[in-house]
Amino acid sequence: MSAFSFIHAADLHLGSPLSGLATRDADLARRLAAAGRQAFEDLVTQAIERGVAFVVVAGDVYDGDWADNTIGLFFARQVGRLDRAGIPTILVRGNHDAESVITRAITLPPSVHVFPANRAGTHRIEALRVALHGRSFQGRAVEENLSLTYPAALPGWFNLGILHTSCTGHAAHETYAPCSLADLAGRGYDYWALGHIHEYAELSRDPWIVFPGNLQGRSIRECGEKGAVLVEVADGRVTGLTRLALDRARFERVAVDLAEASDTRAAIEAVEAALRPLAGLAANRLVLVRVHLAGTTKAHDALAADRESVTAEIQAAAHRLHEDLWLERLKIETRRPPAAIDSSGAAIDPAALLADLDRDPEFRSRAKAALTEIGGRMPAAVAAEADLEAEFDALCAEAEALIIGRLTGRHC
Repeated sequence: MSAFSFIHAADLHLGSPLSGLATRDADLARRLAAAGRQAFEDLVTQAIERGVAFVVVAGDVYDGDWADNTIGLFFARQVGRLDRAGIPTILVRGNHDAESVITRAITLPPSVHVFPANRAGTHRIEALRVALHGRSFQGRAVEENLSLTYPAALPGWFNLGILHTSCTGHAAHETYAPCSLADLAGRGYDYWALGHIHEYAELSRDPWIVFPGNLQGRSIRECGEKGAVLVEVADGRVTGLTRLALDRARFERVAVDLAEASDTRAAIEAVEAALRPLAGLAANRLVLVRVHLAGTTKAHDALAADRESVTAEIQAAAHRLHEDLWLERLKIETRRPPAAIDSSGAAIDPAALLADLDRDPEFRSRAKAALTEIGGRMPAAVAAEADLEAEFDALCAEAEALIIGRLTGRHC
């Protein structure tokens, strides 16, 4: 059996919008919208340059039904590049692109093999003695353990299973085609190419059971490196696995403790220092960072009372490091230092006038109801980005800082 390599990808979600800064910058919105397609273009380019034997996609090529043929034509164009290079594409449909979900169709090159949904099947690549086994989703919700329907391994062949599944379960994803590691190992395959979970995971190395993660992160909930995996095979065994970073927009989180910051300027300097390690990532992609400010700091009131200016200063600091380093959102979760004590021993603490109000259940209930009403009147994209209910405590802190500034004569 000869040596060869293949690329295992999953969860392309072509056509899915990326969230973050789309409502703030038109050019950035355009680049975010193109990120998923560019990531897949890069995958195809790497497959051709590396001379892989085939490409596997373990479900969710599309994010859902097409509004028009544009996204289908894009995918056909890219697998056409693979076809001309003599590289087959083998895929299953997942919950987002199940047979019942995608109502349009574009004719794909003959080198593209899509497994049916009514039963599991086997696709053979005779020259390499590779047997690929798979089954697509028929509908969006599949509760059956599809792995148990897969055929037995072919003796003397490299057996590869392709399955879109929640496998052992994951809190952030729906439970579809559930199965256990024992179920997969019991089929006798050499490699399981899984999809559905958007985080990279090697569940086993004997046999190899791998989630490559999604090709492109789509929001702050999908942080870190995204892409596919390059798998090397020799003598019927997996001899190497390499992650391929293909994402064109990466989401990251940075927490900054401002305990030592005495004012806004010191706080901005601390944030810039924390962002500096991310500048290198922006050389080849957009980097969108959610910054969490924390700690007990004298700068609390100034930060909370002038969020807009602080946000602009942090974005400017990010752009000093790299033009493609963007602030996705700022979360101010700092605290005010304990109140000063005057000569009579009485606490001088205007915040005490407001603390009970912030904790009052009736106030919180009425305020949240008002925020929900406000959010309901916003455009959907704006409301999703603003996430007023999640920012409730931060909004209270901002209002409190403004009031305290007026009461104490401080101008933030």
